[in-house]
Amino acid sequence: MNMPPNDPREELPIPGYDQLTPGELEHRIRSLGPGELEKLLAYERAHADRPAVVRLLSHRLADLQAGATPTPGGEGRPGHADATRTGSPVQPGTSPQPFSAPPHGNPRQWGKPKGDDRIP
Repeated sequence: MNMPPNDPREELPIPGYDQLTPGELEHRIRSLGPGELEKLLAYERAHADRPAVVRLLSHRLADLQAGATPTPGGEGRPGHADATRTGSPVQPGTSPQPFSAPPHGNPRQWGKPKGDDRIP
């Protein structure tokens, strides 16, 4: 019986890897070890070969080979709210008072040259 070949994306250490941007990957690869990074790097070079991603993975792999240790990686997307946090850190007592923007272009107010003290 012929078995269909395994999808190489199923074996990647990061789910949804193909849809992630370099900025999102930067946070997710922090927790990966050298073997997992090598797998991602080989997959990236064989498929999309995005220069920014190849550079990112190569630099992280070099850091680990130089003695860096994996750290907890972010699962969320940078710039998006953390699902575990609720509410706003700004309280009514810490928020600034509302203000109106200064008027611009008043037709009855003539401009004065800067630094010219002779004109009243």
